[in-house]
Amino acid sequence: MSRILPLFLLVMSLSACAPQMMTVGDPVFQPRIERASAARAVMADGARLPMLVFAAERPRAVILALHGFNDYSNAFAAPGPGPWLAEQGVTLYAVDQRGFGRAPGRGLWAGDARMAEDAATLVKLVREQHPGLPVYLLGISMGGAVAMRTMTLPEPPEVDGLILAAPAVWGWENLNRLYAATLWTAAHLAPSATLTGRGLEIWPSDNIEMLRALGRDPLVIKETRIDTLYGLVGLMDRAYGAAPEIRVPVLLLYGGKDEIVPPDAVTGAFGAMRDAHVNVTAICYPGGYHMLLRDLEREVVWRDVAAWIENREKELPSGDGGDMRRCGSLAKGEWDNKS
Repeated sequence: MSRILPLFLLVMSLSACAPQMMTVGDPVFQPRIERASAARAVMADGARLPMLVFAAERPRAVILALHGFNDYSNAFAAPGPGPWLAEQGVTLYAVDQRGFGRAPGRGLWAGDARMAEDAATLVKLVREQHPGLPVYLLGISMGGAVAMRTMTLPEPPEVDGLILAAPAVWGWENLNRLYAATLWTAAHLAPSATLTGRGLEIWPSDNIEMLRALGRDPLVIKETRIDTLYGLVGLMDRAYGAAPEIRVPVLLLYGGKDEIVPPDAVTGAFGAMRDAHVNVTAICYPGGYHMLLRDLEREVVWRDVAAWIENREKELPSGDGGDMRRCGSLAKGEWDNKS
């Protein structure tokens, strides 16, 4: 009995400090896109998600774009790809996902199911805005994980393809066991405690001017709640598991100098897609960092994205070597450009 009581108290204390999720209302509204002083999407529970729209004069395709962790829709403004793609005839809608930017619940985790359902709703709304045009779902890092998770919903959205830029697929399965145990414990003992990236010698991009701008931007989250990190790892885990379940064409982009998402996680997800006969085009840019779409060599990636949307069967502008074998860190896999 003397041993059982402390264990019981520990379990009770952990349950009392469970990770916090943001409150989501009942689905009582008709989802819609509003265009007043600024564009925003209204979800079924009434949540209003701010949007940036980069409109092509004569669009031939449309992209719904999902930003990465602690970022927001501005990730697709210059020096991001939104304006450039619009000039190429591709309209891009970028949205602030729940918990980020100006969206409700800033700093709190909405849950991977809710984020995926939001993305599915947004795809439907974008299709209504552009009937007859192909619609693609693009996700950066966390946004890539959301895009992959969205395709496992009971009713996945109707998209013509996924564009995954350094998708966050580093879940519990790939996480160091000590890190995983530490995060689980911290999320249940001190869920509201925050962490920063200060002191870490990690470079997400070689675009230093862009990184400095992010540091000055008040809408970019600098201090992250531990329970939000815990939720992110759960999302990444489900995204990794979603890889073989995708039933639409995929463009998978990764940088050889990515210090955020480990190559083993990306190659594992790619291998799972290949083994499941997903129509996937995988490209690794040897000089690319995690923020591929905003790196100094970003236009190389943009041109590949635009070309893939135009014709998936043609060689991409980056050339014959545009596959996973371009990066030495990924050489241990047997990578084909398409499978």
